[in-house]
Amino acid sequence: MNYRHSYHAGNFTEVFKHVILIGLVQHLLKKESSFCYLDTHSGTGCYDLLSEAAQKTQEFTLGIAKIYSEKNPPDFVKDYLQCVKKINPNSELQFYPGSPYFVKEMLRKQDRMILSELHPEDYQLLKNFFPHDKQVAVHHQDGYQSLKAFLPPKERRSLVLIDPSYESSDEFEKLLKWLPETIKRWETGIYAIWYPIKNRSATDRFLKSLKEKIKHPFMIAELSIFPEDTSLQLNGCGMAIINPPWQFDLKMQGVLSWLWHRLSIDNKGRFSLTSA
Repeated sequence: MNYRHSYHAGNFTEVFKHVILIGLVQHLLKKESSFCYLDTHSGTGCYDLLSEAAQKTQEFTLGIAKIYSEKNPPDFVKDYLQCVKKINPNSELQFYPGSPYFVKEMLRKQDRMILSELHPEDYQLLKNFFPHDKQVAVHHQDGYQSLKAFLPPKERRSLVLIDPSYESSDEFEKLLKWLPETIKRWETGIYAIWYPIKNRSATDRFLKSLKEKIKHPFMIAELSIFPEDTSLQLNGCGMAIINPPWQFDLKMQGVLSWLWHRLSIDNKGRFSLTSA
């Protein structure tokens, strides 16, 4: 499955992912002590929805475009929309931020972030997006290798977003290989792993294996806007959160319900939130 960000910017899976990301960062902001954010598959930082790639798929019409003008969204979604609107100063929806932009908007002077991107063109665009920014380190590197290179961080707190392309058929196997080794090196970090829901049985096998391999608190959030009875399309997505913040599931329940009611196609699909 080709999941280069420029083709899918602003789609429903991106909305889901970035709303959760904002919620996790807001949790870290509750304490004065610094934190480090590591993004293993960073993309470019910003996407033009009028570009040829975005216009070819039109996926943003089933995502950000459906909620961009909402007046009274719940917490997390409100802050998410403020970030999107900030990068669109003329109020018209043209640009969609990548994960690094959302986090950078919330960083304090004591915080920092590390961004890895392997695609050479996307890496250069990302580096240009944060010129001379001492809080941001951009690396042309494989995302999984960055887990070994940059963890544990010097800070005592961290958030790691793992959002691979899933172009490779063995992506779940790679995650199951790297995550246990990574968490052994840095056990107290918050890890957010995004995954597609296309083949439900393969997804369930991955989650079961992940729970068996990692003996840490676990939260699974999922959102589908299509029925999950076919593997011919991207029906939904999920986020596996290791070491989730206390009571984060309670805060996310209403947010996921709100997102599903606005993004689902004819009330198809589902949302769910489970903890282990």
